Amino acid sequence: MSDMVTLAHGAGGRQTSELIDRVFKANFENPLLTADDAAVLDAPAGKLAMTTDGFIVSPAFFPGGNIGKLSICGTVNDLACMGAKPLYLSCAFVIEEGYPMDKLEEIAEAMAATAKKAGVRIVSGDTKVAGKGQADGVFITTTGVGAILPGVSTSGAFARPGDAVIVTGDVGRHGCTVLLARDEFGIEADVTSDCAPLWDSVQALLNETTDVHVIRDATRGGVGTVLYEIAGQSKVGVRLDAASVPVAPGVRGVCGMLGLEPLYLACEGRLVVVAPKDKADAIVAALRTVEESAGAAIIGEITADHPGRVVMTTEIGAETILPQPGGELLPRIC
Repeated sequence: MSDMVTLAHGAGGRQTSELIDRVFKANFENPLLTADDAAVLDAPAGKLAMTTDGFIVSPAFFPGGNIGKLSICGTVNDLACMGAKPLYLSCAFVIEEGYPMDKLEEIAEAMAATAKKAGVRIVSGDTKVAGKGQADGVFITTTGVGAILPGVSTSGAFARPGDAVIVTGDVGRHGCTVLLARDEFGIEADVTSDCAPLWDSVQALLNETTDVHVIRDATRGGVGTVLYEIAGQSKVGVRLDAASVPVAPGVRGVCGMLGLEPLYLACEGRLVVVAPKDKADAIVAALRTVEESAGAAIIGEITADHPGRVVMTTEIGAETILPQPGGELLPRIC
């Protein structure tokens, strides 16, 4: 078999079967993975959550992960934010002609390992090969289905004045990692992506209480963008305490050199949780029992003041309005 992906691998014949067997079936094999046109699945009782997401990452490999790991984490985390235990995934690949086969296998291996960690099964998929220059290496689209736990109802429209704002760890690490991996600025820093599946963290907090108003994963646009989305959906204000926002030293240093705000850098393993203030300490304690959310912290509150705005209380006690994100967010990660 060729060491590179060729157009023949996308033609539907023998080479396509060889590619699927060598790369995808070899890594994704499970009792529900189908060779038919659609997977046949058992439907759990109660409500389901369904989500889909496309992944275009440059570079496709970065410290702490690759586009394959990212594609699983991004989709299972979207399900988890709705209080849904991830059950099933489908994945579709668009691969550029000439893409190295060993890199594709590495991506598939990362997907398999991450799906296993997340407790989700890949049950169907699709493969297309684009001509040279028609795609940038490899693009992945994943669709996920999960079962919503009884008594859980979350939405960006449910935040209420008096609620606490919680993050599950230090912010901005994924965006900073991708920026450094592009090597455009000649900066060296010990920064690794936070990319991780987060169902264990969500399950831990929901085992503590189902009285949670909002759960969001702070991906493209980071925590700051998520908070503006919540403020707009719920027609409330958000007040943050700058000193309480956890930022890794390496990320803080890079942001200081480049004039970037860590709150607007992408995370791929961090949640924003909005919950009643009297539940906040117990939620943080529950989150800290899980490795991926061991750095959970309360960083602010929901207010009736400044609806639609995010206000930051600085280290010296002054208040400033966090600029609303707009235009091209840097670094663009997808």
